[in-house]
Amino acid sequence: MAFGKKKKVSGNRQMNPTRIIAITFAVIILLGAVLLTLPVSSRDGVSCGFLPALFTATSATCVTGLVMYDTWSQWSTFGQVVIITLIEVGGLGFMSAASVVIFLFRRKVGLKQRMMMAQAISVDDMQSVVKIQKWVILGSLSIQACGALILFFRFLPQRGAAQAAAWGAFHAISAFCNAGFDIFGSIGPGQSVAVYNHDPVVLITLMALVVLGGLGFLVWEEIVRVKRFKRFSVYTKLVLTSTAVLLLGGALLILMLEWNNPATIGEMPAWQKVLNSFFQSVTLRTAGFASFDQTNLTEGGKAVSIILMLIGGSSGSTAGGAKTVTFVVLLLFIGTRLRGRSTVTVYKRSILPEKVMDAMMIVAVMAGLSLLGAVVICTTSAVTFTDGLFEAVSALATVGITAGVTTKLHTVAQLMIILFMYFGRVGILTISLGFLMGDRAEERFQYAHTNLLIG
Repeated sequence: MAFGKKKKVSGNRQMNPTRIIAITFAVIILLGAVLLTLPVSSRDGVSCGFLPALFTATSATCVTGLVMYDTWSQWSTFGQVVIITLIEVGGLGFMSAASVVIFLFRRKVGLKQRMMMAQAISVDDMQSVVKIQKWVILGSLSIQACGALILFFRFLPQRGAAQAAAWGAFHAISAFCNAGFDIFGSIGPGQSVAVYNHDPVVLITLMALVVLGGLGFLVWEEIVRVKRFKRFSVYTKLVLTSTAVLLLGGALLILMLEWNNPATIGEMPAWQKVLNSFFQSVTLRTAGFASFDQTNLTEGGKAVSIILMLIGGSSGSTAGGAKTVTFVVLLLFIGTRLRGRSTVTVYKRSILPEKVMDAMMIVAVMAGLSLLGAVVICTTSAVTFTDGLFEAVSALATVGITAGVTTKLHTVAQLMIILFMYFGRVGILTISLGFLMGDRAEERFQYAHTNLLIG
């Protein structure tokens, strides 16, 4: 009996929070795919088939934005409700959605629930995780409500109250969750936000929502609580600094590279070029909206876009990518080694070697998978390597912006993109911790060191 009990405990330990999160995301995706397969989900009343439904459900739950069909043209009101629900659950994390139920019914939050909440929002403090989770939910819904209200009044004169309310709510949720889905198809199918690339109110509102969603829940909390930059934690300082540098630097590079390109921003007035360059820099941080045709970007513009997509947003947020601080840590490590030093420091603090190794592993895996994805796409589908790499990075970093490739993908490439979107959202480190490392015994010995020539 004692042996049996011990074995049962061991089995429970195997189902750790990271594994539960990964499995639950997969279940939510499958449920969404089943709902989108129903004829009532399609505008014409004919089922779209399982693969397109699975692709769309994965893209929505993983807040990516890649689509095989224009959202408004293909999906009925019911289908759009399913998609926006998947976006909300996927953006805030299923534990946030589950927490709403727990809080409403005043259920006691046990240790297992606390562990999953902490994992879902990247928190180490188990004692205050419930308080932080409540703050995350209320803050997220409040920000989305403000964005929806601004968009409602902007759309109201042209669209009427009902459509303005639907458009405001849908796009506020999609932008805050960095999803990139839009329902502007009644104006211009497949054109995304390009139909409003002349409208500062729409673009600035969407940009603000994307940035707030991509900063990370803990960063908001610290900004509100501490208020002064000097007193912020090292992590928050790095997030805010890197975000500002990437947004400004990305906008300037896009502006210079696309200034004379008539197929993108070349024929826009100067103020509109600046506005759309900033919007492009913001949306590449995993939002997925497009204010101009990405197919005709210059080669330099596509290269900059790929780099920005790979970096992505911040940890514990609705954004994807390798994450800003991961990229900063990698740059700090390179700079440290170039100076002949071994300890990585920033803001008068040392970074643990394990964190540096995690950053290197994440960037290396994402880069390797991106190249592999590009090879698969250009081999199986009639697209160039650059466009294939653009699509692969967009899926893996859960950006959702495309250079016109998504509808041309072969079935094999579509299935790979589905896996990339799931992998990018659940997280490389989360999957490795939850599945690859879950049952491994602690190392009790080391082999003798060897000397190698590097470089």
